[in-house]
Amino acid sequence: MLTKVLITTLALCSVMFAANCTERYGKGALEIKLATGSPGELGLVKALAEEFAKSNDMSLCWIKAGSGESLSLLKNKEVDLIMVHAPKGEKEALKEGWASDRSLIGSNEFYITGPKKDPALIKDSSSVVEAYSRIAAKKALFYTRADNSGTHKKELEIWKKANISPEGSWYTINKDFMLATLKKADTTGAYFMTDSSTWVAAQKELKNMKILFRGDIFLVNTYNALKQNGLETPQKNMSAKFIEFVTKGDGQKVIRSFGKELYGEAIYNDAEYAKKYDR
Repeated sequence: MLTKVLITTLALCSVMFAANCTERYGKGALEIKLATGSPGELGLVKALAEEFAKSNDMSLCWIKAGSGESLSLLKNKEVDLIMVHAPKGEKEALKEGWASDRSLIGSNEFYITGPKKDPALIKDSSSVVEAYSRIAAKKALFYTRADNSGTHKKELEIWKKANISPEGSWYTINKDFMLATLKKADTTGAYFMTDSSTWVAAQKELKNMKILFRGDIFLVNTYNALKQNGLETPQKNMSAKFIEFVTKGDGQKVIRSFGKELYGEAIYNDAEYAKKYDR
């Protein structure tokens, strides 16, 4: 009985922790909760929320979570909306009826990064499947986030295409977010699949690695926003309004320009560009 109580308590604590705000933006009376990973880490959510709050009496609570966890938070009604890159999970959420307003907001792409010496010789690969196959054949150190994030889901799709079930000490679980894992890969000489936005933001800090493979169309990474489905509430109405803002006019302008001032280049593509790759 004690064990069951302890497990239940830990589970509840985990949920409570997951739903805590990582940061808040705006000072409006109505708060909406948004879960996402890299767009929050890199500051895009802040830029969008602050622009939206100029003409809306709201505040936004950003909860840092990968795509898999974000979908779970939305399903459990712990957040009002999410920004994710997990097309299969997004469509299942719509089909099951607990999410709505799926809207394309933009994209980036995945890069395969690794040690400058490239021990697995992936830089000349003709596809991402070949690059992964070379890493596995060499048993070169590779970090997997193994966290059900959009990045992890994409990685598993690539291994499946390569007909490889990765295992062994070379295939190392590193359950952390994109930026932290990328920095660890840099210091330990590991291969890692990062998104282009995080790479641009972090590249000046990375001393031992470089982009070794990019350009496969399968690595284009589209982001969609979804909100809770169901009866209307002030939060749901504001969430729908926020999604509309993000997918049009001023919101798209923020996305197209975000990063230029900090990094000299925009780090996300807009929805119009992403349409070509949405699936």
